[in-house]
Amino acid sequence: MAWVLLVAAALMELVWATALKQSDGFTKLWPTLIGVPVCLLSVVVLTVALRDLPVGTAYAVWVGLGSLGVAVTGIAALGESASPARLACLALILAGVIGLKIVEG
Repeated sequence: MAWVLLVAAALMELVWATALKQSDGFTKLWPTLIGVPVCLLSVVVLTVALRDLPVGTAYAVWVGLGSLGVAVTGIAALGESASPARLACLALILAGVIGLKIVEG
């Protein structure tokens, strides 16, 4: 269950990071009202997952999956670069997350 919570927290990171980008420095109300609470909820869910997972592994997976999700969203929805080098680096992040899951079981 801790891994499910961790993935949920990482998915929330995707939501809040994208919303805060859209908030334009907290100058747009609705993206701000979405981003800030989801950010807090993501940290709360991460904290619950930390009851059963090592902090180093959980934090690395949370940040890795969140970063990967935000980067893919940026490419797919915001027109950010999808250069081969960038995609290769994102694949390395995913490989690291998968490796941590295998090691921790």
